[in-house]
Amino acid sequence: MAFAQTLELFSRKRGTYTSGPYESITAYRLFRKGGQMMSDFLLKRPLYGLLAGAALMTACASTPQDAPNSGDSTGSSAGNVPITIPSIPPFESSGNASMDTWRDDFAARAMAAGRDPAIVHATLRNISPLDLYLGEDASVAKTDIADQAEFAKPIWDYVASAVTEGRKTRGADRLSELVATFDRIEAAYGVDREAITAIWAMETNLGSYIGNFDAANTLANMAVEGRRQRLAENELTALMKLQERGDVSREDLISGWAGAMGQTQFMPSTFLTYAVDFDGDGKKDLWNSAPDALASAANYLRASGYQKDQPWGVEVLAPNEFDWSLADGEDRRLATWMSYGISPIAGGPFTAPETAYAELWLPTGATGPKYLLFKNFDVFKTYNRSDSYAFSVGLLTDGVLGQTGPIAVWPKELEQLTRRDVMVLQSNLNRLGFDAGAVDGIAGRGTKGALRRFQKANDISPADGYPTSIALEQVLDAS
Repeated sequence: MAFAQTLELFSRKRGTYTSGPYESITAYRLFRKGGQMMSDFLLKRPLYGLLAGAALMTACASTPQDAPNSGDSTGSSAGNVPITIPSIPPFESSGNASMDTWRDDFAARAMAAGRDPAIVHATLRNISPLDLYLGEDASVAKTDIADQAEFAKPIWDYVASAVTEGRKTRGADRLSELVATFDRIEAAYGVDREAITAIWAMETNLGSYIGNFDAANTLANMAVEGRRQRLAENELTALMKLQERGDVSREDLISGWAGAMGQTQFMPSTFLTYAVDFDGDGKKDLWNSAPDALASAANYLRASGYQKDQPWGVEVLAPNEFDWSLADGEDRRLATWMSYGISPIAGGPFTAPETAYAELWLPTGATGPKYLLFKNFDVFKTYNRSDSYAFSVGLLTDGVLGQTGPIAVWPKELEQLTRRDVMVLQSNLNRLGFDAGAVDGIAGRGTKGALRRFQKANDISPADGYPTSIALEQVLDAS
C-alpha cells in the first residue's frame, strides 16, 4: 500500500485554517494581480498573514505523545501491580539529541507494550538522522499531502507521467511472462490480473525500483520530525511484529522514502495484515518474489471489495443541456444514468450490468473527459486516496490490454488555481454556508462539492464544481 493512503488517514486535517471575520477579498484580489498595496493589507488583515505562514506552521506542528519516562524500569497496571519492563543495552548516539531522546522513550514504551527486547534493540540500533526529515534544508513538501504529485499536479500532467507507453508495454510483457502465476492468483483471490499489474506498474515500475531507504530509519526520522509521530510509531511497531512473527528479518527492511516496502509498496501495518507467501518458500518476500508481492496486492484488493470482471470506469458522453450537478459523488444505478442519456464515448453497450452502481465524475469539469466510476475505482483508492492515482491505475488496467484513454481532450486552457487560491475559495465557500471542509489548499471532492452546490444555488452554469479562476471570482463576488 502506498504511503499516501496511510498518510491521508492520519494527517489530512493538520494545519487547517478557518477564516476570521476580517478577511479581505479586495486584498486577495490585489495580491493575485500583483498589487503594490499588498504589504499594507498583510499588516491590516490577519488572514493573509496566516496564509503566508500556513505551510511553515503545518511543518512545525508536533504531535506530543504521553509515554512513560525512558529511565523507568517498572510501570503499574490498572490495579497498581508493578510491571517489570525489560532492559536492553544502551544505544550509541545517533548524533542527533532529539532522535536519541525519542528512541530511548519509544523503546521503553515498545517493550512495556510487549515487544521483544532484542527486536526492539535491533530495529532501532542503527537509526540516524536523514536530511529529508531532519536536515537544515529538509523539504517538508515531500511529506505534505497537498504537495504530493497526486494532489498538486493538474490531472493531465499526473496522468501523462504515470500512464506511459513504456509502462503499458512492459505491463503487457509481464502478463505474458507470468501467465501461470496470474492464473493461480486470480483463482485464489478473484482479482483481475490487469488491475494487479497496473498497481505494480504505478508503485515500483513493475518491480524495477523498490527504494533504497531503511524502513525503520525512515519511520524513526518521521517520528522525530514530529508531525506524524503517532503514524510513524504505529508503523514501527508493525515492523517489530513482522520480525517477531518471522515474516521478515531486520536486513530485509528496504523501503521507499516514507517506509513503504516491496514491489507493491506495502506500509508495515498493511504487510502485517495482507502479505502472503505465495511461492511457498516459507517467507513473505515482497522485495524479491513477484508471486508473493502480486498475490499480496491481490489479497489486499480483494479484502477492499474488488469485483472481478467488472469495469473500474467508463468514459461517457452526455446529451446537451445535461444537469452537471448530478456529478455529485452519489452512486446511481447504471440504468438510471442510461435513462439520463449517458452512453459510452467509444460506442456500443456498457459492459457492467444495469443494476450496478456508479457515480458520474468530471475530473476537469463539464468541458473535459467524463466518466462513470464503478466499485473498483473506489477499491483502487484504498491503495492511495487520490482520484488522480486511482484514475491512472484504471487507465493502466486498460492500457496493458492495448486500450487508450481518455478520448476527450483535457481543457488545459482553463486557468488553474494555486494552493493559496484554493484556500481562499474554501474559506469563502465555508463562510457562505457551503461546507468545503478543511481549508487546506487541496481541491478535493469536498471543495468541488461545495462549489457545485454554490453554483447550483446561484444558477451558475455549468454547475460542475470545477475550481477555476472564474469560479473563484464568482464566489468572491457573492462574498
